[in-house]
Amino acid sequence: MKRRTPAMISLVLIAFFCAACASASNPSAALVNRMKRLAFAQDVSSAHKTLEQARSSQHELTADWLLAASWLGRGASFAKQWDVAEKYAQEAFDGSLELLKLRDLDADKSLPLALGAAIEVLGHAQNAAGRRGDAVAFLQEQRSKYKGTSIETRLQKNIHLLSLEGKPMPPLSADVHLGSKRVQAEAWKGKVALFYFWAHWCGDCIEQKPILEALHGKYNGQGLEVVGPTQLYGYVARGRAATPEQEMAYLRGDYHQAHPLPSWMSAPVSSENFVRFGVSTTPTIVLVDRRGIVELYHPGNMSYNDLAQRIENLLG
Repeated sequence: MKRRTPAMISLVLIAFFCAACASASNPSAALVNRMKRLAFAQDVSSAHKTLEQARSSQHELTADWLLAASWLGRGASFAKQWDVAEKYAQEAFDGSLELLKLRDLDADKSLPLALGAAIEVLGHAQNAAGRRGDAVAFLQEQRSKYKGTSIETRLQKNIHLLSLEGKPMPPLSADVHLGSKRVQAEAWKGKVALFYFWAHWCGDCIEQKPILEALHGKYNGQGLEVVGPTQLYGYVARGRAATPEQEMAYLRGDYHQAHPLPSWMSAPVSSENFVRFGVSTTPTIVLVDRRGIVELYHPGNMSYNDLAQRIENLLG
């Protein structure tokens, strides 16, 4: 074990002290972080107690407070406690509308996160109550209202989660491509098609790619086609700002050297695709049957076995 010198120990203590000071100087951020952790732990009781204890010191309506409340709503939705979920999502929704009288939605980071989460939970609460049609209509109304903002793609994702499966695959824009293979709808006509929406900054996408390569190797001869849409984000490695031309050069150069794009996978580059398919989570996987009907819409990673089973069912 490497021995820590007094200087090293001092640096550790200074870092700890600074982190504690930062948390103490920004109690709103500390509350949001705690509510987020409790939400993913589905500890609704502790989250409820934490938020209500903090309410007495909350003297004005802030975006961070609404974000904390929205995390309680999300955590309760994860735990299927829909009465609690709806109550706090409604608080975040109503409060967001009040703040929107004073500022633009995307003026800071917390307000769009709070409003997006509130709308998401309210929609899924309606669905859980057996009112899927009302849920989809509500989400569509909100998507139209906030078209062009940072939450539009998130709202479209939740519309798709409730309504895309069983419907025809939406069209895919394909003006610009990575690699040499061009995407054409005819390429997957009569085949089972797996659409893998990815981002160059996404670690989960890097983990998903070998699974797709293995699936393609096993099932391509039986009629599986894999398409990998992506989009530009305005930056490259280490978050350095980049023009579209610089980002494309990075994707074709340094990024490709580190994470080669399979020659058999077409990769259309279009932000329109990401809005249309609600890709606020990467990767997002869409699986389409031989008739062009969406059989699976899944934000997030999937295992080889889960995908293989679904693909085999469709190929068979």
